[in-house]
Amino acid sequence: MESKHSKKDEIILQQMEVIRSMTEHNLKCMGTDFWGRPTPAEKLSRQGGAAGEAGESGKQSPVSAKSGGESGKQGPACVKSDGESEEAAQTPPPEKMEDLQAELDGYIGLHAVKREVRNLINMASVHQMRKENGLPVTDLSLHMVFSGNPGTGKTTVARLMGRIYHALGILSKGQLVEVDRSALVAGYVGQTAIKTGKVLEKALGGVLFIDEPYALNGRSENDFGQEAIDTILKSMEDHRDDLVVIAAGYDGLMEAFIHSNPGLESRFNRFLHFDDYTPEEMLEIFWTQCKKGCYTMEEAASERVAALLRESNTDGISFGNARGVRNLFEKILVQQANRLAKLERVTREDLMRITAADVEAAKNAGESAEPSEGKEQPDSGIQ
Repeated sequence: MESKHSKKDEIILQQMEVIRSMTEHNLKCMGTDFWGRPTPAEKLSRQGGAAGEAGESGKQSPVSAKSGGESGKQGPACVKSDGESEEAAQTPPPEKMEDLQAELDGYIGLHAVKREVRNLINMASVHQMRKENGLPVTDLSLHMVFSGNPGTGKTTVARLMGRIYHALGILSKGQLVEVDRSALVAGYVGQTAIKTGKVLEKALGGVLFIDEPYALNGRSENDFGQEAIDTILKSMEDHRDDLVVIAAGYDGLMEAFIHSNPGLESRFNRFLHFDDYTPEEMLEIFWTQCKKGCYTMEEAASERVAALLRESNTDGISFGNARGVRNLFEKILVQQANRLAKLERVTREDLMRITAADVEAAKNAGESAEPSEGKEQPDSGIQ
């Protein structure tokens, strides 16, 4: 009897390991592209590595300079704000504009943003053609302000803009360098300008994406945030032909930040607002994640996910829009793995199928993890 139990336990353990490895593989394959499209690095790999042994370096993803920031998103060059990557020096050839516009059109939602980006593409294209034909041109400000809640696609569109400007010949490289206050401000007098200057060097030829720049506004008399702002403004003027700065953050706070400084007002005159995703758009994002990871959903599971997204959509800030969809998807996969681990035999179809029970279990697990209402929670120390 004991031998029989031990054999069954061994089979269960083997199945759990298979499920874990396949789930991990599927999550890696999906990357961090909320819209479910293959990243340029994946496209390059599928084309047989046309860039030689570079593998994914043909079109690499920028690495956030923020501690704990996201990485793995598409882009023409891999850039680390600490300068560790030698591959950043390798500039890929410009992409075709029709391919970039098709990618823009393929994004879920973002209707107003798409329209503004197309207007900007047309204006920049004509500007470049006038220069090539020896006609006078006015100064073209390409710096932008993106406003909206988390997970609405601001970083993704910023990355695409770098690639578009590179394709148009406006930027020499088109890479994106993403930073926040911690990557720009130092703790002692004179160090902030040096620290910010190094970041600007890496962004030269591409896009500097500043997340929540209003955090740079002075928190105290000895704060060095203004020094970072001044250094960035000077670089925007000195390198206006080969540097684009995009500042992104919440509505209201972004407007107040830009209008707090005449130098910022004069350089940032393009504002793009990113709306929250509708429940229907978020369900579409969820489906693209399923398709990319080779998952199928029972009809009842799809209905339950749609209901959950409608409930969650009441607050775009706390749920996180596309980011919240990704988190929900991963929680459901955990519950699917827990269910499959109890089976004696797991088929390929089992590994692909998401059931209503998986969705319900993910919902219940999320509710049990939330702080109890009315009970004071310990201070985490996070501001």
